[in-house]
Amino acid sequence: MIDKIQKIDDKVLDKIKTINRPILNKIMIVITSLGTFGTVWFAIAIIMMITKTYRSVGVNLVIGLAITHLLGEFTLKRIVCRSRPCHKLDDEELIIDRPKYYSFPSGHTAASFCVVGVVFLRCQPIIWVPILILALLIGFSRLYLRVHFLTDVLAGALLGFICGCASVGIMVNLVINYGWFRF
Repeated sequence: MIDKIQKIDDKVLDKIKTINRPILNKIMIVITSLGTFGTVWFAIAIIMMITKTYRSVGVNLVIGLAITHLLGEFTLKRIVCRSRPCHKLDDEELIIDRPKYYSFPSGHTAASFCVVGVVFLRCQPIIWVPILILALLIGFSRLYLRVHFLTDVLAGALLGFICGCASVGIMVNLVINYGWFRF
C-alpha cells in the first residue's frame, strides 16, 4: 500500500515538473515564502488583533497556529521522519534551498489550512475565500518546488483544518466558561 501511495506521489510531482517555467518558478518562490514561518498568517492575525471587530479571531488564529505547529512540526514530523522529494534531486535541479527538516506533513500547508478553518467558522466569505485561495496556492507551491509530496500537502491541509476548527472550539469554551475574548 505504501509503495502504491509513493508511486502516486512521484507521478504527481513528475506531472507538475512539466509546467516548470522560469517566471512560474519566481512566482512560486514568492508564494511559498509567504507561508515560511507562518509569516502571512501571523501578519493577518496581528492585523485582526488590532481591530476591535476581529480581535478574538486574531487571538484564535494564534492559538490555532500554535496547536498546529506543535502537532505537525514537533510531533508528526519526528514520528514519521519522511525524506523530502528534493533530497532525490541534483543541486542544479533545485529551485529553492533544500529544507532541513522532514517532509510529512507539510508545515506551510498545515498553517495555511489552520487559518482557513478558523476564518471559515468565524468570518464571512469575503474574508475566508481569499484566504482559502492563498492557502491552496501555498500548498501547490510546495509541490511545484518539489519540497513535499502530495500526501504531505494533503495531510498538512487536513491537520491544519482540524487544528483550526479545534482552536475555535477552545475559544468558544473560554468565552462560555470564563468570559474571555467575547465574540
